[in-house]
Amino acid sequence: MRSFAFIIHPIDPKRDVARKYPLLGKVLSEGAIHFVCRFWPPVELSHITGACSKATGEEIEGWLIAVPYTPQRMVQLPTAEVYNKIVAAGHLATRLGAQILGLGAYTSVVGDGGATIARRLDIPVTSGDSYTAALAVQATRQAAQVMGIDIGQAMLAVVGGAGAIGGVTAQLLAPHVGRMLLIGRQLDALDAVAEKVRCAGCPQVRTSTEIMDVAKAEVVVTVTSAGGNLIRPEMLRCGAVVCDVSRPRDVSHHVIQVRDDVLVIDGGLARVPGQVDFGFNYGLPPHLTYGCLAETMTLTFEGRFEDYSIGKELAVEQVQEIETLATKHGFELAALRSFEHKLDDTFLENVKVKAKVG
Repeated sequence: MRSFAFIIHPIDPKRDVARKYPLLGKVLSEGAIHFVCRFWPPVELSHITGACSKATGEEIEGWLIAVPYTPQRMVQLPTAEVYNKIVAAGHLATRLGAQILGLGAYTSVVGDGGATIARRLDIPVTSGDSYTAALAVQATRQAAQVMGIDIGQAMLAVVGGAGAIGGVTAQLLAPHVGRMLLIGRQLDALDAVAEKVRCAGCPQVRTSTEIMDVAKAEVVVTVTSAGGNLIRPEMLRCGAVVCDVSRPRDVSHHVIQVRDDVLVIDGGLARVPGQVDFGFNYGLPPHLTYGCLAETMTLTFEGRFEDYSIGKELAVEQVQEIETLATKHGFELAALRSFEHKLDDTFLENVKVKAKVG
């Protein structure tokens, strides 16, 4: 049976540690967890079974492996130290029998986007960012349609527009969008992406280093490594659609508490083919997973045991390829969700009404 492994790590320290170690999650403070995680080895969390290809009828198996660093610790610690922990997780994956390793959340962001990790391991590696980008595009277009927004006429902002996912997402959306705003930290990097977006079909592209400029956009895709709560309620215009791909989230939870006139959706989520059992609760319903894990599983179904989606720049062609392969094997965009809750028709209609009133 073809097999894979996928690395995850705690994002909300007490909540996520408690999912594996209930007592430790209860008694340790958040500060203690940040300290202890530096000395904790990678851990096998679960054995994944039941995923079955729609195209071939074959099942695959996998393992979830935890790297115990929180995002804060990955930012604070020397990059070499973080690399060593991720490489140790890769060695564990090899011992378990995995044929490819997926890097989840911050483990794909730290350093050079998985390139060093891939060089240091015998097992092939993917960040999963290509299929994450494909799903973000699908979800953004669907959400805009639900809200009655013609993205061909609207201003669309990509926050984190110079990053790997942000840059390629902007290029993929370019043929469908009349105006685009790329927001990030470095203007030279944003300008380079802007030129690619123009070549891909969007005639009007602007760049900005000011996050408050997000207020100019009717549609927002946000995918950064800022560490959470980047986008606050006062930043969004009435009726805006926001696709938040980042984990930790870029959009503050306060947004959905006080802004019932905007639609915030979780980006990068897919439905898995077959009767998958992940063997561990990492915050999603049993049949759903993140695009990065779905990409790892797709490559496993396909027998493509090679490095994929590695580095700080993704090719449009690679995103289109993995999207085609994922569809072939039965992965599909998950129903719209917001902060881990499925959005029903009544909720969506209420947001539209509030947006019109506002």
